[in-house]
Amino acid sequence: MHNHNHSQSDNSASKRIGWAFFLNVVFTIIEFIGGWLTNSTAIMADAVHDLGDSLSIGTAWGLNKLSDKEANATFSYGYKRFSLLGALINGVVLTAGSIWILFEAIPRLLAPEMPQVEGMLGLSIFGIAVNGFAAYKLREGNSLNERVLNWHLLEDVLGWVAVLIVSIVLMFKPWAILDPILSIGFTLFILFNVIRNLKETLLLFLQATPDAQQMEEVHKVLMSSDDVMDIHHFHIWSLDGEHSVMTVHVELNDDISVSQLKKLKEQLRHGLAGFDFVHTTIEIEFADEDCRDV
Repeated sequence: MHNHNHSQSDNSASKRIGWAFFLNVVFTIIEFIGGWLTNSTAIMADAVHDLGDSLSIGTAWGLNKLSDKEANATFSYGYKRFSLLGALINGVVLTAGSIWILFEAIPRLLAPEMPQVEGMLGLSIFGIAVNGFAAYKLREGNSLNERVLNWHLLEDVLGWVAVLIVSIVLMFKPWAILDPILSIGFTLFILFNVIRNLKETLLLFLQATPDAQQMEEVHKVLMSSDDVMDIHHFHIWSLDGEHSVMTVHVELNDDISVSQLKKLKEQLRHGLAGFDFVHTTIEIEFADEDCRDV
């Protein structure tokens, strides 16, 4: 039942990412056409950025679907970490894309250009609707991959909000410099959050402890029995930001009977149930036994 629920969650994540990919590709094509018709370099630049987003989301979709495959002799823990790889790739791509946008926008502060305002207004409304719907779909998910992709789409939504505001203002005032100012502001905001998510992804990819507080709580559970003297080789790591694994060596105070050992195992099983680990390994070491992992 536990694995079945995770499978349903993973399938839902793939569907949500698939929706985001389809909407982004279709809108990128429309955006290229709209940028050409409005003679707007800003929209054309955003279309190039959206093309990168589409490739990035498509990669994440494929990796997320691959992560649903069952474990085998090559990947004994399954393919969950491929989803984490997708999040890592997308974080890097979005960071690079945001930096590129800054390099494009900053020079326009010195030489702003007036675009075709009516076309900008129409495309901005359409862009907010399409990207907003895609971001809403991904917001339903909890995976790290979906969270990183959601920043892709949120960046596009905020970018189109900037275009909408600028296009309305430009209808009354020829302040073309507002376009690069707002673009830089939104991009810096998105870049800050993406780097934060990218840092988390890198730590998980390097098998850092996902939650220090959880580690302390698990430690208390493992030490709660009077039969346990100490624990060591205690590790918790995450496969993909959602599914975690725990291993530990448990040292006993004295030699105990088989029935007592079964009781201890049941106690630990019950205590660890609330942490929802996908895999746990507990090695019992008797009082007169040396640890084989020095």
